[in-house]
Amino acid sequence: MPDAAVAEGAVEQGSYLRTSRLQLPYRLCKRMLDLAVSLAAIVLLAPVWLLIALLIKLDSPGPVFYTQKAIGLGGREFRLVKFRSMLPDSQRADHQTDLIRNFRQGTPTAYDDEGRPIFKTALVDGKRITRMGRLLRRSSLDEVPQLWSILVGDMSVVGPRPSLPWEAELYDECQRRRFDAKPGLTGLYQVTARNRVSIAEMIRIDLDYIQRQSLWLDLAILVKTPNAMFKGL
Repeated sequence: MPDAAVAEGAVEQGSYLRTSRLQLPYRLCKRMLDLAVSLAAIVLLAPVWLLIALLIKLDSPGPVFYTQKAIGLGGREFRLVKFRSMLPDSQRADHQTDLIRNFRQGTPTAYDDEGRPIFKTALVDGKRITRMGRLLRRSSLDEVPQLWSILVGDMSVVGPRPSLPWEAELYDECQRRRFDAKPGLTGLYQVTARNRVSIAEMIRIDLDYIQRQSLWLDLAILVKTPNAMFKGL
């Protein structure tokens, strides 16, 4: 069961119908933070990128990167890039069906080694996830290539999780407020719940962030991100 504190401070869903206007100084500071963090991380993590790419190639045949369509600010589509964590052509035909059921009914898509439910992605499907992919997903290092999306402005360092097109089609009017902010590499969901709550609850946490976003909240989330990554919540 998710921790009761996961959505602490969240307002009721109906209250998100009120659109909040972000101040220009915040938007400028956020963009400068995005540029500074993405540029610094791309340069500093270049050796890590090369090592991960090498390990992926040694672990299984196939490309180093995996790309998919995602929906960002204002409902605009962009290409989301990750390090490949699955065997090539191993996407289950029924996986999206599992996720849609998760979205509508709160049904877990999988369970981890300790029997705890996983809602967002199946980390324990050994037939699909590579050995390197399991490590990358648990540490969120598979998402490092998204630093490029931050640099070019499709994403932000902190924000709601990127939505996939099939998810966006299921959103009601209130849930579409996720598109009022750029999707983030990290966010309130990642440092509080991370795969342990249903997709609907994840959206509620993202909407809470959008309602309360500020530079101080962004910095607080950034501080908590390394611990969340390496704990593999």
